[in-house]
This record gives sequence, C-alpha cells and structure tokens, in this order.
Amino acid sequence: MDAGSGAGPHRARGRLGAPCSGARAPGAPWARFSAWLECVCVVTFDLELGQALEKSSICYLSFPDSHSGCLGDTQFSFRIRQCGGQRRPWHTDDRHCDSGAPASLQTGEGQLSPEGLLPEGPSSGLGWPSLAPGPQSLVLVSRLPFVRLFQALLSLVAPEYFDKLTPCLEAVCNEIDQWPAPVPGQTLNLPVMGVVLQVHIPSRVDKPESGPPAQRGHENLLPAPVVLSSVHELDLFRCFQPVLAHVQMLWELVLLGEPLVVLAPSPAVSSEMVLALTSCLQPLKFCCDYRPYFTVHDSEFKEFTTRTQAPPNVVLGVTNPFFIKTLQHWPHILRVGEPRMLGDLPKQVKLKKPSRLKTLDTKPGLYTAYTAHLHRDKALLRRLFKGLQKKRPSDVQTALLRRHLLELTQSFIFPLEHYMASLMPLQKSITPWKTPPQIRPFRQDDFLRSLEHAGPQLTCVLKGDWLGLYRWVDSRRFFKSPHFDGWYRQRRKEMAQKLEALHLEAICEANIEVWMKGKSEVEVVDLVLKLRERLVRAQGHQLPVKEATLKQARLYIETVISSLPKDLQVILCPP
Repeated sequence: MDAGSGAGPHRARGRLGAPCSGARAPGAPWARFSAWLECVCVVTFDLELGQALEKSSICYLSFPDSHSGCLGDTQFSFRIRQCGGQRRPWHTDDRHCDSGAPASLQTGEGQLSPEGLLPEGPSSGLGWPSLAPGPQSLVLVSRLPFVRLFQALLSLVAPEYFDKLTPCLEAVCNEIDQWPAPVPGQTLNLPVMGVVLQVHIPSRVDKPESGPPAQRGHENLLPAPVVLSSVHELDLFRCFQPVLAHVQMLWELVLLGEPLVVLAPSPAVSSEMVLALTSCLQPLKFCCDYRPYFTVHDSEFKEFTTRTQAPPNVVLGVTNPFFIKTLQHWPHILRVGEPRMLGDLPKQVKLKKPSRLKTLDTKPGLYTAYTAHLHRDKALLRRLFKGLQKKRPSDVQTALLRRHLLELTQSFIFPLEHYMASLMPLQKSITPWKTPPQIRPFRQDDFLRSLEHAGPQLTCVLKGDWLGLYRWVDSRRFFKSPHFDGWYRQRRKEMAQKLEALHLEAICEANIEVWMKGKSEVEVVDLVLKLRERLVRAQGHQLPVKEATLKQARLYIETVISSLPKDLQVILCPP
C-alpha cells in the first residue's frame, strides 16, 4: 500500500489498525478496529509531478481524474483487488458473523466473492475517499460492504481531520477501536467525535422493511443518536432517476452477469450507480466483480480492455471518455450525464444501438443490442413519476422501487429453490449406521421442464419470456453465470450441512448400546472420531443442530469410550 516517496500521490498516514491475530482477544492490538476497517489512509497529490510515478491502486483511485471536473469536496467509493501475500487471517468470529449475514452481504473467507469464482483473488475491500478543498484525500478501506455507514463516518471525520490533522484522526481510530463487533442482528450504538451513530447490522433472518427502523435503546444516550436507516442500502431512487425507464432491462443485464460499463460525469455518480446496480439482485448475492470507480492507472486496465478475449463479468464505473474508445467492444455501455430535469421529471437516457457509440462526446444513453425478455412495468413507472410530481419523499420512492426489484428477483429464484429442494434425499432414507444418501445432481433440462408447472409466472404478475431469461442463448445462459454458480454452491453447501445434521440426529435417536454389540474396536473408535468431528463442526456454527442433539452426542461418545480397553481410553481421552 505504500506509495513510495517523492512526488506524485503518496501516503502521508498509513495503516492505523493492524490485523488482529488469534481469537481476537479483547486486549489484542487494534482488534476491534480491524473488525470494522482494514486501515485509514491519507493521500496527498503533488501538483507539480502529479501521477508521474508508478504508485499503488489506492493512491490513483483516491482522486477524480482530470476529466471528471470535480470541484471542492466530494465523496465516492472504489474497490481494489487483494494482493496475494497480504490477506489477514480468517477468524472463527469472522466466519460466524459472515454466516449470520444475508447472502447478499456475505464477504466470504477473507474475500468479497464466493469460493473459487475468481481464481486470481477478488477485490479486497472498498475505499471511501473524501476530498479536501485542496489536493488531499482521506480514505477508509474495509472488507465490509457498509457503504452508508462509512459515508456517514467520513462526513463526520473528514472536515475535522482537514482542519486539525493527525490528532483528530488518531482520536477517531481509538474510538473505533472501542466499538462492539458487527454481529448480524445486533443494533449498535457507535460513538465517534461526540456523535452516536445507531445502526442495525443486517441478519439473514431479517425481513425486508419498507421504512427506516425505529430507534432503540437510546433513552439514556446524550446526545440522542443519529439513526442510520441502513448500513449498506443507498437511495436507490435517486441513483436510478436518469435510467428509471430502463431499470428492468438493467436488472436483467446484472442478473445475467453481463459486462457493463457505466460512464459518468464524476466518481460520485459513477460509484453510486455501480453500487446501486449491484444491489438490484437482493436477496441473491452479486457474485461478479465490480469496480465503482476505475481509472486508466488501475493494475487491471490491460486485463479489462484487451480485445483478444471476451470482456469479463464486471460492472465497471469510469469517468474518463477515453474508455468509450477503449471499451467499444464491450456489449453494454451506460452513459449518464449530470442530473437534468424536463419540467417536474428527470430526463431519461435513451436506448441506443452500440454502433452509434463512436465519439468521445457521445450523448447519454444505454448502448446495447440486448432485447429485454420481460415487459416493462408501466404501472410502476407511472407511480414513480407521479410521486416525483407530488414531491413524494425519496425514501418512499426508493421503497417502491426496491420492493419491485425484490419481487422480480424472488420470482426468478423461487423455481430454482423449488427444484433444488426436490434434489434433497427424503428424511426417511437417512439411517443412523449407514452413510447418508447423496444429494442428486442439478440437471438443467429437468429444471427447465419444471418451469411449466412451477415457473415465475405463478408468483409474478409481470409478463414476458421468463423461460428465455433462464436460457437466453446457448453461449451465455444464466446457468453459466457467476450468480448461478454462487447461488448453487451456497445452496448445495447448506443442503449438505442439513443432511449431515439429520444424520447426526438419527444417530443420537438410535440405541447406541445395541449397535455396539459385536462391533470391533476399530469400528467403535471410528464412530468416536466421526462423532467428535461432527461436534466440532456443529459447535463452530457450521451445522444446524439443536443443543439437545449435541448433548446426546457427547453422552454417546462417553458411553462408547467407556466400553473400550483402558489403553484406548487413554489415547482417546488424554489427561
């Protein structure tokens, strides 16, 4: 991360919170800080030499490029790739917190993408720069996708830091090091700089809310807490205002994992549009790569711009018009301008053919040859535009839009879930002393046939070619997309854990003493080892097992060990 010395963008302050080690004991250095942030960086730009030297990605991404025309203070997000040798250890507490989070917010084992989907290693975290009026940037780097929280934190910290510099920043880092861990399902009060931010950490058991959560546990807090309605959700309606007429087509492109470029007038508009697009699929996890703000200096520039292979599954946010020429071979490019109104309504970008994307001064529009499979929901658009004319609050508009996208995704996922559940062995086929039966393989043709009697048309009033959306074309069907791969891996993992838990329950409900009669010592010892392995996994929150089952399993282990000769008992239960 070090940007070197001399001119050019360089890091004046580096990592203030080091990765924790071991089990994150309360006294470990910066343990609580590391639960929230990887580091805080201060980046200064040299006006004479600029970006003349080869520097780190953070330095280049911490400033708008010369084409964005940003003046004064601004705030935006970026995402960087994890360096191979710099991954911090993955702790049991991390795994527990991650498993309790909604699928769309799970970061994976030290990474931001599900297992194995990006072999080179996906991006390591998101940075939220906040620029001073001068050429300096304050950057927060974190693995947590809590965009709204870190935006609020920067809004508090950045003005004070640029006024008072180092002492202020050190005090803030010490305050963050006192925050409780971000455990899913918890409502936390986070004090910083005389303000208390009250946040709810999303849990996989949370139900979608149409409005902000009620304030809780603040009666004795002075000053009264600032309640954030969400730690991660953006104002979706504000982000999508110029593309409301095409939001359903954009949802399809994102669902299919299509390469998509967002060319915006500033890093703030670029990053918010990209983050809004990647949040469209909730509760489905977005499993492709995405870069809210990307520049020509990024280390993946050649990888993303090469014409020798198909564009990668990435949603790319840029501000430099040079990318129009460099990424002309990408199938979908969304160019948005500065927000403009036509009377009471925002001006909508037009749908245009890619062949018209030729010059650097290309007008705003969605340039694609893709034809949407689903019919546009005209009733929703009328409600949203009417809400604009009546000055309806943005959070109400966002709730309408988010509920529509949620219903679309749930309607699409439901047949997949239904078919996947049919692959699970029946519980009556699970017997205690035999290896449990295997989960049947997912067969695409069987699933597509099942859509006739269990398709999205049963749950969604929106008409269109749903079957075509699953299939699309042979070379790019949904079943080959990272989103299907990520969903399938996660569901199969959960089903395997459920199968293992049911097998453990069957063993604990059986008569262990009857089974032990006539069994060799090798068979008995093998049972002990397997039961212990299951217990370790269950206690590590990897198996959905009741406490009564765990208690019975421990009792069985004691019973079985006590039946063995003394020498084996000593080996299995050393003093």
